Amino acid sequence: MEKAIIGKKVGMTQIFDEAGKVIPVTVIEAGPCTVIQKKTVEKDGYSAVQLGFQDVPERKLTKPELGHLKKAGGALKKVLKEFKLNNADSLNVGDVIKADTFAAGDHVDVTGISKGKGYAGVVKRHNAHVMRNTHGGGPIHRHPGSMGSSTDPSRVLPGKIGAGHMGVDQVTIENLDVVKVDPEYNLIAIRGAVPGPKGGVVIIRSTVKHIAEKKGPAAGVSVNPQKASARVNPQKASARNK
Repeated sequence: MEKAIIGKKVGMTQIFDEAGKVIPVTVIEAGPCTVIQKKTVEKDGYSAVQLGFQDVPERKLTKPELGHLKKAGGALKKVLKEFKLNNADSLNVGDVIKADTFAAGDHVDVTGISKGKGYAGVVKRHNAHVMRNTHGGGPIHRHPGSMGSSTDPSRVLPGKIGAGHMGVDQVTIENLDVVKVDPEYNLIAIRGAVPGPKGGVVIIRSTVKHIAEKKGPAAGVSVNPQKASARVNPQKASARNK
């Protein structure tokens, strides 16, 4: 993993690029994050750093948490997360990581806790179909229906869809691109939507996806037939009407 940071989702907005095209982005207040603990190969068997984000008063911490944080120089942080970074050996306890660790054009994975939807039925939670609203249907149009087996095994097998708690799951959106970074206010604008409500804690890290760069004549040519850069066939009406 090259780079990582902890942040807070501010909300969504839109910005315009040099060509005047609108880009929907999610604004994230990324950092500043403090290195709370450093793991080394000699002591722990692997190399990593633990980052802390969001200041918290001492009265809201337990004694074990307070003792752990005071070893890092007294930086009291609410959110702690460990990352196996490539430059973990060069970082020391007390170092601060800011939003400018990322730059425009970087590809990132964003992890957050999805919005909670409360107790939901099988139609909303699993997109099950609704029973026919004809005569004799009764008040069971949004019920899951019979799903039990016969005498053997005489029970509903685990994993079967049904009503229950919806949302509040850890969700990771991969391969999003950074559009803009404002180091003065520690803001990162990422193209598209990220999981979680406004004010929710998110984790930004370098993407695990392999980004293949086009080389040669195909570089910069889109494979989308709706785009002008892909209209190379003179037989197509879209190419003749340009």
